[in-house]
Amino acid sequence: MICRFLALQRLAFFSLIGLMAVSIPCANAQQSTPNHLLKRVVGDYGYWSKYQTPAYGAGQIPYRQLTHINHSGVSFDASGTLSVPTGPGNEFIEPELNRRAHAAGVKVLLLLGGDFNGLEASGEVQTLVDNIAAFERQYGYDGVDMDWEYPETNADGSFFVELMKKLRKSNPSYVLSIDAAPWGGSPYDLKHLQLWVDYVNIMMYDCAGPWTAHGQLNSPIFWDPNNPAPYECQPGGSVNDAANIFLKSVPAVQLNMGTPFYGYYYTNINQLFGLCPNAAYTADGECDDTVLTVNYGPNVKPIINRDGWRTYYDPIALVPYMLKIDGRDGYITYDDPVSTYLRVSYSDWDRGMGGTFMWSLDADYDGHSQDLMDAMYSASLGGGK
Repeated sequence: MICRFLALQRLAFFSLIGLMAVSIPCANAQQSTPNHLLKRVVGDYGYWSKYQTPAYGAGQIPYRQLTHINHSGVSFDASGTLSVPTGPGNEFIEPELNRRAHAAGVKVLLLLGGDFNGLEASGEVQTLVDNIAAFERQYGYDGVDMDWEYPETNADGSFFVELMKKLRKSNPSYVLSIDAAPWGGSPYDLKHLQLWVDYVNIMMYDCAGPWTAHGQLNSPIFWDPNNPAPYECQPGGSVNDAANIFLKSVPAVQLNMGTPFYGYYYTNINQLFGLCPNAAYTADGECDDTVLTVNYGPNVKPIINRDGWRTYYDPIALVPYMLKIDGRDGYITYDDPVSTYLRVSYSDWDRGMGGTFMWSLDADYDGHSQDLMDAMYSASLGGGK
């Protein structure tokens, strides 16, 4: 199956003709989803983006292309108390978001992170669950996406199961999900977590970043064996590898593969997989602050094959990267509409997963268009099937 996919998609890469008409294998349909979508399309939306330039708020979200929205920005402390941003220029509550989403049949989940270890020690789990329930009733949310980065011990894993179990029992109609790192799936107790959550979002990104010593690809679809530092990303360092790991423990229909709407700019290397020269003397042996986060819409899209940059594609990983035409320092790893379409197509249809999700909606917006979202939606339709 993988070989067939590779042959078709590499042909699409190099011919650049008829990409969106790539044949997709048949798969069993899952439970009905809104907006004619055959798979889940989950969008992460941070409340702060409406204060950015370009501004991205409830009015810019393409609801017809989504099934769920994770609304990010609320946290909790060890006592189980929610911290909700308030005040001018820092307002989390956005009634228009939930109103527009529900009108389009889209569910809105509260994306939560916080002091998990403190909560584990304090025993105030029920307090948190009760506070979440009160907040969801007051503002019309449909569930919770829980983001713990990251459980480190088996005790943490068991506690995570307890937390999600209590949330489920507090409201059986909740849509519940968790965000899980792809590198090995451990110590997530996936065997028991799947009993209480609707689906698991696989965070298949951040292989690259300030924490690596080499110019990694942010989110390869397939692992490139030419990578000289696999230990920085593996296991689970590609969509294919992460799928192999999670599918051993969780039914495919309960998995969403992640895709990034952002990338990383390594400022002091000039080649794919290059070694940051400052890594030789940084305290942690990594690239650190010589690597910048760049969003696709406002930062990357305007310079593709312009302003001294040239785009290349890794023929194995099936994702793009940019280098300076004159060989000067500068390497950017990112995803474009082609790689986004391929990632979603492969995850949804070749691997049979329940859907995909992205971080984050605003990163694709250039003030006018949302190219990655369009590609994600198109692939989720199943090639017109």
